[in-house]
This record gives sequence, structure tokens and C-alpha cells, in this order.
Amino acid sequence: MTPTLTVLAREGCHLCDELIAALKQFQGRYSFRIDVVDVDRDPRLEEKWGDKVPVLLDGEREICRYHLDPEAVDARLARMK
Repeated sequence: MTPTLTVLAREGCHLCDELIAALKQFQGRYSFRIDVVDVDRDPRLEEKWGDKVPVLLDGEREICRYHLDPEAVDARLARMK
């Protein structure tokens, strides 16, 4: 089973695009899927996260917010192997 990390994002968000692009660079070292969820398409997510996007999650666990934290992502993906 391939691990999945979720990015809570919204369309037109340059920080979201930057975080996703930076995250994709890790796919050369680790096997994982990236699931991008538009918070504006789900009222519950929009209410909970609002302007706090992008957020990178492993399940319900927040890895980082706004900008990719390479050390946190690397540590999390290493544990998912």
C-alpha cells in the first residue's frame, strides 16, 4: 500500500502551488501519493481551515503549514517506509 500525504489547498493560491511543487521533489526518494483537496469544495474543511492553507497532512496529523518544512517531511516519509 502506497502512503498518501494530503495537501489542503485552494485554487489560485500561490503558496499552495509552491508547497505542492516542493513536495513532489520528495517523490524521487520516497514512494508516496499526493492527494490535493480543495478546501473551498467542502464547507466543513473551509470552516475548519479557512485561510490556514496550504496544510500538509498525514491522515489527521499536520506536518506543516504555509511552507514546506523539508526536515519534517523527510522525517515523516522515512517513518512511512
